[in-house]
Parts: sequence; structure tokens; C-alpha cells
Amino acid sequence: MNRVALATQLHRVQTFLAVVELGSYTKAADYLSISKAMASLHVKALEQALAVTLLVRSTRRISLTEAGQELYDEFKALVGQLENKFETAMHLRERISGTLRMSTTGEYGERYILPLIAQFVQQYPEVSIRYDTNSSLSDLIAEKLDLVVRLGSLADSAFKSRKLDDYDILLLASPALLNKHPVQVPADLASIPWVANSNLSSPTHWILRDHQGTETEIRGVAAHQSNTSAAIRLMALSSMGIAVLPAWLIEQDLESGALQQVLPGYRLPRQSISVVFPNTSHLPHKTRAFIDFLGKHLGQRRKR
Repeated sequence: MNRVALATQLHRVQTFLAVVELGSYTKAADYLSISKAMASLHVKALEQALAVTLLVRSTRRISLTEAGQELYDEFKALVGQLENKFETAMHLRERISGTLRMSTTGEYGERYILPLIAQFVQQYPEVSIRYDTNSSLSDLIAEKLDLVVRLGSLADSAFKSRKLDDYDILLLASPALLNKHPVQVPADLASIPWVANSNLSSPTHWILRDHQGTETEIRGVAAHQSNTSAAIRLMALSSMGIAVLPAWLIEQDLESGALQQVLPGYRLPRQSISVVFPNTSHLPHKTRAFIDFLGKHLGQRRKR
């Protein structure tokens, strides 16, 4: 029996059970939101398919035949099993469990996401984590990930996203590089070597804003490139060029003087931290729970 035929027979069984339990074709039809004539047709079609008489109708009541009683008991048991299976499936869907596959950028993930993952698993011990590091969105589909955490502006895509936090980025260089290439005004940045972030489409093109809100466009020349902030930081520390780096990554370098902020009277635009996930109307409970968990805990960090 194909699925369409099976579904038809299940509708007929459902009608038969309703007629017996409600004692009336009219009440069964109202309960199932069908016409009385359709309810009668369903029962007759079921009798023809089974080659038995299920119900005997008198002027006052509807009675089960002996075969009807046996089949009613069997059908009722089967429907009860189906209902139990459905409830079990619903319960499993609502449980926060299973493998949560995610990806973050290496440096930010190590500092901020991995500690939260440990807390999340303590709260939801039925969740198993598969954690990778990457800076692109391509792995969301290719690796069948549940979510990715990304820094900076997001390109338009078919995915959904939720902003979790934001952070400052700074223009930085080593004292030795600034001694060799002094930077007094934004125009000086055009003649100094840069260590560029190859993840960005225009890694040496930025808009600076002074304290009065006046914007100045700058364009540098990329002498060296890397796709990780850790490598860019090390190259900047080695005086290989000026760099744009997250403030949270170079706090100790600024305190020690190993790196200096270039043009401290200007600011670069703040960057977003976003979680990106598939655009689906039925997001798994494990994914939704972790997104909410990140939003709550990263938000608390921002307020401190």
C-alpha cells in the first residue's frame, strides 16, 4: 500500500473510531470538521475495504457488530501506539540534546566562546560539541554546521544572524616602525607598510573619525597579509607594518608598550560579533538554546 492509500485508510479508521466513541455520525463529523455525508462514506469505504460490516444503525443508536468490536479494539490500540510515538517524538524534539556543530574564529573563540561552551555543556549534559575554527561562512553549509560565530560586518547571505556584542578595533604599530615611519596625520598612512587581514575585501581601506565626528578616508598599501589576527599581531610586533587589530587582543601589548596606537585622536568603526545560522523555520532546540546562552553571557560581559 502506498502512502496516499495508507493515509486514506487512516482517515477512514479515524472516522470509524469517532463515530463509535461519540455515538453519532453527526457528532463525529463535527469533531472531525467534515460533513455527515463524508463521515458515512468513510465508514462505508472502510467496511468495503475490510469486507465486513462494522456498524449497525437503528433509529435510536449505532451499534458495533462482533467484527466491528474486534476491529475497534485493534484500531484503538494502534492509534494509542501512534499517539504515544508522536508524543515521544515531540518530547525528543523539545529536549536540548544531540551534537551541536559550530565554528568560530580562532582567537576570539579561544578567549570568549570556549569557556562558555564548557558552561553550556554543564547546564545541558546531553549536548555533544563539535568545535572548529574558521573565518568564512562557506563551512556553514559545506560542513553542515548548526551555527558559526563571526566578527566584523557580514556580507548579505541566505543565512540568519543575531548580533551578540561589539568591540573596538585599533590602528597599531610597533615603536620601531613608528620611529622609521612617523605618522602625524592620516595622510601619512599611505606611505607606511601595512599588515593586512586577507579575510577583508578592502583590508587597508578605512574611515577614521575624530572627536568632532569628522570622517577621513584612508588607503594604505598591504606589504604583508594574513587571515588570522594572531599572525597579524606577531607581524606588527616584529615591525613588519601597521595593523588594524581588535582591542581585546592587544590589551597587554598596549600596556607593555610593545605596540602603540596610531593616531589616537581618531577612531575606527566598532565591529560586530554575530552568530550566523541556517534560515529555517524549525531551528533545533539545541541551536536556539546555545544562541540564547551566548546572547545572555556575552551581554553580561559587555555590561561589566
